[in-house]
Amino acid sequence: MSQTGLKISEIFHSLQGEARNVGLPTVFVRLTGCPLRCDYCDTAYAFTGGEWMEIETILDEVKKYNTSHITVTGGEPLAQKNCIKLLQQLCDQRYEVSLETSGAILVDAVDKRVVKILDVKTPASGESAKNKFENFALLKTEDQIKFVICDEDDYRWSKQVMDEHQLQDKCDVLFSPAHDQLDAATLADWVLRDQLKVRFQIQLHKYLWGDKPGV
Repeated sequence: MSQTGLKISEIFHSLQGEARNVGLPTVFVRLTGCPLRCDYCDTAYAFTGGEWMEIETILDEVKKYNTSHITVTGGEPLAQKNCIKLLQQLCDQRYEVSLETSGAILVDAVDKRVVKILDVKTPASGESAKNKFENFALLKTEDQIKFVICDEDDYRWSKQVMDEHQLQDKCDVLFSPAHDQLDAATLADWVLRDQLKVRFQIQLHKYLWGDKPGV
């Protein structure tokens, strides 16, 4: 085990498939490991395996691609303590850095320059008890909150959480259908019917290349 490095599942160049920067060429740094086991997880291959890499080596890999957008993801990247150092150094290199995190770990130590994409776990994920709602108070207007919705119960629950915590006043709120579980048009119809102040999204990369690693 490295005391200064991180266990990396993969580093790859693709189009951002979700959130505000959808469609932009992005380098993804996927860290190994996650304390959650969501029923709809599409990156279970990142739970184990991977390669230990020093932060300098990671930065060298990122530099191979001609893009300013970097996304650190997982698994759950914050489960590795040196993720905080990686995020800071990526920002120091003047990249536009985003972090995809489950919301099960506090984000208070994350560099303020990082855009946090907080994935709130819905009941159908099987991991909603792990949500740390105190993270909402740590978000900036530039950050984003995502709900992956599996069914109508999830949708109603997500609306309730959004209303109770006034999330639409904090930052962008994203509603996304769980791939192969909820028809995208059905969720879009619910959002329009209820006139929600959310951004509807689908996982662009899955429509382009399917459900596989490295995209």
